[in-house]
Amino acid sequence: MDFSGLMQQIGPQLVQHKAVVVTAESCTGGMIAEALTSIGGSTAWFDRAYVTYSYESKREMLGVREMTLHQQGAVSQSCVEEMVLGALQQSHANLAVACSGIAGPGGGAADKPVGTVWIAWALRGQSQIESGCFHFSGDRQAVREQTTQTALQGLVDLLNRVSAS
Repeated sequence: MDFSGLMQQIGPQLVQHKAVVVTAESCTGGMIAEALTSIGGSTAWFDRAYVTYSYESKREMLGVREMTLHQQGAVSQSCVEEMVLGALQQSHANLAVACSGIAGPGGGAADKPVGTVWIAWALRGQSQIESGCFHFSGDRQAVREQTTQTALQGLVDLLNRVSAS
């Protein structure tokens, strides 16, 4: 999937807001970071990326609480919200996006079928984290691409709301 159209929107907005982005990704394996760095000039507004598939990496790199992982699982609102906060705390960024989900083909359950993805967005200094649960369809690649598209669109929407206020 080509994310260049979205990136042409995001890049100038990030520069305008003096925003620097960090990503914390599980099911996308760095696809969001790849999209964000796919256009020239991204060194001005991209800090780093965390790809944290295992529980251990989520705990060690992002500070996700063990209790969260064992009680709610990695594919949960609490987990992605802790991931997005941890990414901000462990970086020089002021804008973060995090995702965790079940891309498939296996791994789904009745309460969390394949295609279930949680995404969170946060701005440093803002008390509110935005997060949502999404149910994407298709094969593994389609779920990962839809997650990336939604994560990037969420960054655009968040920057638009900051501009409006």
